[in-house]
Amino acid sequence: MGLANSLPLLFLARVIDGLSGANIATAQAVIADKTDERNRTQGLALIGAAFGIGFTIGPVAAFAALALAGNDYRAPAFLAAGFSLLSLLLTTFWLKESLPREARAGVSRSRPPFSLQALLQALRHPQVGFLLVLIFAQQFVFGGMEQLLSLFTLNRLGFDARANSLLFVFVGLITVVMLGSVIRVWSRQHSDRWIILVGLGTLAVGVLATALTLAVPLPWYSRQALLAELQRSATAPLNVVLPPDGNNGWLGAIWIFAAMVPASIGGAVLAPTINSAISKRIAADEVGGTLGISAALVSAANALAPLIWGMLYQTLGEVAPFLLGSAVLITLFALAAQRIPSQTVPTADLQTIGAGLH
Repeated sequence: MGLANSLPLLFLARVIDGLSGANIATAQAVIADKTDERNRTQGLALIGAAFGIGFTIGPVAAFAALALAGNDYRAPAFLAAGFSLLSLLLTTFWLKESLPREARAGVSRSRPPFSLQALLQALRHPQVGFLLVLIFAQQFVFGGMEQLLSLFTLNRLGFDARANSLLFVFVGLITVVMLGSVIRVWSRQHSDRWIILVGLGTLAVGVLATALTLAVPLPWYSRQALLAELQRSATAPLNVVLPPDGNNGWLGAIWIFAAMVPASIGGAVLAPTINSAISKRIAADEVGGTLGISAALVSAANALAPLIWGMLYQTLGEVAPFLLGSAVLITLFALAAQRIPSQTVPTADLQTIGAGLH
């Protein structure tokens, strides 16, 4: 990405990154191997907490890299490449196999690899089908919000890369608090169903509040200075609408930071809790494969979200995708309240459920 000087090379960089994204499902399977039903939500939340820490440290590191490089927008990409190399080394020399060889020996080798048929069978299953649809739909909304948030704040508030970095640091801090401690308390006191409903409700409030952000740029905002900064790092002609000078103040920034509180809470707790609920409704030897299907649906949502949200953004304006996203979340909340049972499936029934996923 840092070396990309044209749009095709930028797409190639993202393709390479996407091909290496399946490690998330493997990480979830490792956590599932090392936890039981009582602490699995907490265990899967640790992955989210790790994301939250990265989400906090990453923008700070990007902010520093931009400052040291004179606002050269390539610098964060080179820094991220270094962290990816570090991740590869840690995985190679530190990660231990979580499923012993004797446990793997009993797993059937006749099951087919991931296929469209396996996905459709999983979606049709009465215990996990709706949860898989739910994790796709909530990620479509939350992922679309994440991917368009910087453009939204640029258009609406005149946020540059540094201001957006601070916003994402704020989101990351909330995520770390939620997944590092709060969800641990919630998972002991409440069911997965309760946490999912809270997550959908708070995320809906946050997305709707984002759509209603007041168009008040920061006090020091200058349209000409920001346009010059963007043009220095552009690899193609700019087609960006910036807010006009005047009407500056703190109200817009305060509003968007406040909106990120419920949005971050909902976005943090939903994925690990839904995956935990899925893992409790299937046989133990199906956890890795089913969480792989879940991760595939999340990736599909991340691929579709910028296309559809971007089209809505360009044709109907910057507020439209956020309003539609909040409407989707409200609908999901009503469906989840109706479709997710309060009790987990009895353990004795899990083998039947597993057979249905084959």
